[in-house]
Amino acid sequence: MYNLIKAYMGRMTIQDVNNFAISKNIHLSAEELNFVYEFLSKNWEQIIKNPKLLNLDRFQDHFSEENFSKIKKLFLEYSARYSSYI
Repeated sequence: MYNLIKAYMGRMTIQDVNNFAISKNIHLSAEELNFVYEFLSKNWEQIIKNPKLLNLDRFQDHFSEENFSKIKKLFLEYSARYSSYI
């Protein structure tokens, strides 16, 4: 599974991030989108190794209140659903 994620992350574009966000009804501003893309690009390995160590509240200032709430909910949902596969 790790190799699949690594391959995808190597090809991931900022538009991929935006498309995923929109598909989850999260409409990111340009600044929010850039932050998410850069954060994921730099930190994806640490996130999948131990998602419970990621404290999303530290990054709340980078998002609107509505988007932060949606992102946090989505992260918790996906962590619960997929953490056993990684």
